[in-house]
Amino acid sequence: MLYEVRMTTTYEYGRPAANGRHLLRLMPAEIPGSQRMIAGSLDISPRPQERHDQVDFFGNRMTGLFFAQAHDEIAFTVRARMERWAVADQLDISPSLATLRSEIEAFRSLAPQSPHHFLGPSPRIAPDSAVSDYALAVTRGCNSVLDAVAAINQALHSDMRYDPEATTVETTMADAFAARHGVCQDFSHIMIACLREIGVPAGYVSGFLRTEPPEGQPRLEGADAMHAWVAAWCGTQTGWVEFDPTNAIRVSSDHIVVARGRDYSDVAPVKGVLWTAGSQTTKQVVDVIPLG
Repeated sequence: MLYEVRMTTTYEYGRPAANGRHLLRLMPAEIPGSQRMIAGSLDISPRPQERHDQVDFFGNRMTGLFFAQAHDEIAFTVRARMERWAVADQLDISPSLATLRSEIEAFRSLAPQSPHHFLGPSPRIAPDSAVSDYALAVTRGCNSVLDAVAAINQALHSDMRYDPEATTVETTMADAFAARHGVCQDFSHIMIACLREIGVPAGYVSGFLRTEPPEGQPRLEGADAMHAWVAAWCGTQTGWVEFDPTNAIRVSSDHIVVARGRDYSDVAPVKGVLWTAGSQTTKQVVDVIPLG
């Protein structure tokens, strides 16, 4: 499937800001056999005094910026033409939850996609007894790791309410779970926590979601901004499988990956510090248009 991706994120400051340093993870990823970028650009206005493009530990495209001069607005604009392949149906050859631990222990690599990086606590995801109890109840009777991941994916969609006004980017996973509402970031953090509690390595994926659904299909939640979903390691033979708990679906050609990490802290689209005072407003406009 071919897509035209366009996104503009604008920050407006109540008073001029200066000496700003920003770290961006906004450009779609190159994933052999899954997606490729045919053409793409990241435009910044005003023009920064310094720009450095690099790749982080997890293989995500990253851009560092420095703005010395005062400014009252910054806009980051992504344009990309992407080719995304659908995920082929496959037999469930994942191990049982009881067997998965031995497969993790036998995995001897610490490469970026090693399951060892995605099993313990991370900056935004801590052990939680309520989440643990929920995960154990939902997966009771599941015959395989893939079954368990799919069960949690469906259960969270059923038990939580999507509400873009309910949480902020700083809302903790535990608070969002206790309230049973939130946005895709909350759904994803909770699912990751559930999976880690039952011994399944899981990570956070940021990206874009098709904004024009196929004829006769409903529009998916989270399509008007950057989206988030979950990658789960389902054993040596199955590897990483991605699920979208916000929409209770398995990730396929409607999802375009930007970055992968342990949680949101590893893949935040924009991080930074600057000198300013007063208010700040943010606006994001996203279009993911299928080209056929």
